Amino acid sequence: MEFIGIGILTWITFLPIIGMVAVLTVPKGKEGPLKWVPAGVTFLQVVLAIVIYFSFNQGMAGINSLEGMQFVEKATWIDVPATSWFGRIQIEYFLGVDGLSVSMVLLTALISFIAVFASWNIEKSLKGYMAMLLLLDTGMMGVFVALDFFLFYVFWELMLLPMYFLIGIWGGPRREYAAIKFFLYTLLGSVLILLAMIALYFSVTVMDPLTGEKIHTFNMLAMMNPANYEPGSLLAGIGTYWRSLAYIALFIGFAIKVPIFPFHTWLPDAHVEAPTAISVILAGVLLKMGTYGLLRISYPMFPDIAQAYAVPLAVVAFINIVYGALCAMAQQDFKKLIAYSSISHMGVVLLGMAALNTQGMVGAVFQMFNHGTITAMLFLIVGVIYDRAHTRDLDAFGGLAITMPKYTGIMMVAFFAALGLPGLSGFVSEAFSFLGAFQTHRIITIASTLGIVLTAAYMLWTIQRVFLGKPNERWAGLPDINGREMFTLVPLGVIVLALGVYPSLLLDLLTTSLNHLVNVVATGASMAMVP
Repeated sequence: MEFIGIGILTWITFLPIIGMVAVLTVPKGKEGPLKWVPAGVTFLQVVLAIVIYFSFNQGMAGINSLEGMQFVEKATWIDVPATSWFGRIQIEYFLGVDGLSVSMVLLTALISFIAVFASWNIEKSLKGYMAMLLLLDTGMMGVFVALDFFLFYVFWELMLLPMYFLIGIWGGPRREYAAIKFFLYTLLGSVLILLAMIALYFSVTVMDPLTGEKIHTFNMLAMMNPANYEPGSLLAGIGTYWRSLAYIALFIGFAIKVPIFPFHTWLPDAHVEAPTAISVILAGVLLKMGTYGLLRISYPMFPDIAQAYAVPLAVVAFINIVYGALCAMAQQDFKKLIAYSSISHMGVVLLGMAALNTQGMVGAVFQMFNHGTITAMLFLIVGVIYDRAHTRDLDAFGGLAITMPKYTGIMMVAFFAALGLPGLSGFVSEAFSFLGAFQTHRIITIASTLGIVLTAAYMLWTIQRVFLGKPNERWAGLPDINGREMFTLVPLGVIVLALGVYPSLLLDLLTTSLNHLVNVVATGASMAMVP
């Protein structure tokens, strides 16, 4: 299915930019449009994402072939003629999706829509806040639909600027420190990705259909095809030092975003200082960009090295799972506890990816989606109580189940989903990840199951301290959850329940593309072993 020109992916990506321009033109003092314009724009994104989901042909495999990509939009974006110093530079506006992408497009649209309503009580410079939020939305969506590496990188960097300001201006008391730390960590990763991208560009040539000349390209699909590799280039140099170095550079760049231990230290600070809605986006979508980059770029371009480094990745996944859970257990700050739980749960994604089989890969991507919805619920839950009590100290509460029964009911769904209770979405994705990993990394997988016990321990301990026991008289007058807050939480809760009971709603979307990715990695690795 190919559309040359403006299509649904362009609309779903750039609608927030239209909304941002509309927000910036709203006269001073008109607060209503500043809320409803972003709400309307992100709602249209959700509608388009649903259209993509139902129109998507689940039997087509993507990953490394144009034939497997759907809703394709392709046009020349930058075309610089050859000079005495440089060869011809052609960069394409190239968008498309497969099963891996569609799941992330759905997640991004949903989380962005909910984040607008979670931002309803922002008082400080609402116009600037909403403009930055919509710009961030475009950057995130673009990453998941771009198939030209240069375009991918533009969207990747576009997301950095608004997130820096959203934390640095609208965050908590230590917002400047958290924003700068986030910016520097992410910028380091971006520089490494840029260097690898340039090296990959000069490793690939394709035939221009109009002139017949050979040109270098940023086309990701061309970069995954060995027939396009320049002799002696980085991609053609199987087993060389430089090829491994390029993979490691990409890995670190994406690992910082996940975040993978030891590149994780920016995350708790960013979460604690960020406004509630930005924490929701950060955990719900931004962390997935790192694992998405590994699956979209690193695995199919460097299948031999992905296979060679599978065991180290599984070890890192184990560290993320157990270390993140232990850190979460030690927290007094409700928000920081959820932040460290994200590190632990993203470790499950890494473990599934390290399996390099269909069960593990499907479990990993399913966990990416489920973590986005579950952790979004958890951060919204923290935001509800913080807006009322202005504290996140876990020992300051007690007995909230009596004071705020509706709030407690919603919270229970999110907490039990996070600890992997059967019947909720988190159980299915974790089960697939562990099943896949057990086939290839048995001892590491068995050790990683300790994270399940630790997660149950800190989640249940949090429930006991905050919601059970004798009510604290200090909070006797706290109002229960209101309609707007219910509106942000209930859709996520419904998705968590629906995917727990009938996971095929998403699994069928993923299986063909991820099975194809597993075959690509296995074939590429076996070819690299042939002398």
